Amino acid sequence: MSLGARMVPFAGYDMPVQYPAGVMNEHLHTRAAAGLFDVSHMGQVTIRPRSGDIRDAALALETLVPVDIAGLKEGRQRYALFTNPAGGILDDLMVAHRGDHLFLVVNAACKAEDIAHLSAALSESCEISPLTDRALVALQGPKAEAALSALSGDVTAMRFMDVREVTLCGASCIVSRSGYTGEDGFEISVPTDRAEALATALLADEAVEPIGLGARDSLRLEAGLCLYGNDIDTTTTPVEAALEWAIQKVRRAGGERAGGFPGADRILAELAEGASRRRVGLRPETRTPVRGGAALFADEQAASPVGAVTSGGFGPSMEGPVAMGYVPSQLAGSGTRLFADVRGKRVPLVVTPLPFVAANFKRH
Repeated sequence: MSLGARMVPFAGYDMPVQYPAGVMNEHLHTRAAAGLFDVSHMGQVTIRPRSGDIRDAALALETLVPVDIAGLKEGRQRYALFTNPAGGILDDLMVAHRGDHLFLVVNAACKAEDIAHLSAALSESCEISPLTDRALVALQGPKAEAALSALSGDVTAMRFMDVREVTLCGASCIVSRSGYTGEDGFEISVPTDRAEALATALLADEAVEPIGLGARDSLRLEAGLCLYGNDIDTTTTPVEAALEWAIQKVRRAGGERAGGFPGADRILAELAEGASRRRVGLRPETRTPVRGGAALFADEQAASPVGAVTSGGFGPSMEGPVAMGYVPSQLAGSGTRLFADVRGKRVPLVVTPLPFVAANFKRH
């Protein structure tokens, strides 16, 4: 609040939507330097195997996600999806191998359901513990490493999706080299009582500015990243959502641990044969932003929509509007021209490969 944030309710929390610089400047600053995001509304959970063998926890979690958890090495993190029996997505999450336990970060709006889901399915073999005494901040952008390494040189050797324990401002933090902007950066789980000191130390660096939810949304949209509840939900499968890259070979048909997760029959069939619709990138041909919920039509006169926009707005780095949505697979090819209904007018847009802005992750 002392930074002049405009606060809004989000998933039961008061969250900063923007600071005095404004969404556009915050967005561009993150792409050029470094932005600090308060994402403490996200859920943090540990899964500890009652047997003491981390592989037991990994195999238990594999009964809920179509992802290779047992093959995840210590100190590494992986994107995962909770699926339901129909193949729909209950939530997307991050899973880190922390040596003797798994560390999960789940979405704010789903965290109570996710923790109940984990507890109901895994409590016999694992101890499920929500971490209610930790905050989460994200430092994102090309100058993020320099800013964080001023507090601890330990982070410079980390690469994309590495996770380690790092002491920052005297506090033991769990740091992952990851984020939600398409830029290099870090997510930092910090004890709640040390979060303000850490944020203050980071903001003392002239390259670091506070960034709100508004720019977080435009950054992730340009990066082609899904927002749960908008671009993915219980009615979308991983293949429809173009997230099949998250399903490793070992969990697919013919793999060593194929299937065994909710909705496996449908998801494995779609991996083999394709889905009837796909999430695609969309570039409006005019300057009119096309928002989530807009119906998509195959041509200007068509009476019935063929799909819908799920996320859309102005992309500051693209200097124009960008969107994502679902269309029939036969219309999902790059260059396909469609029309969106915007307040009764048909706005032309073109199917465009994702991401709109190339990722700058540190992979080596």
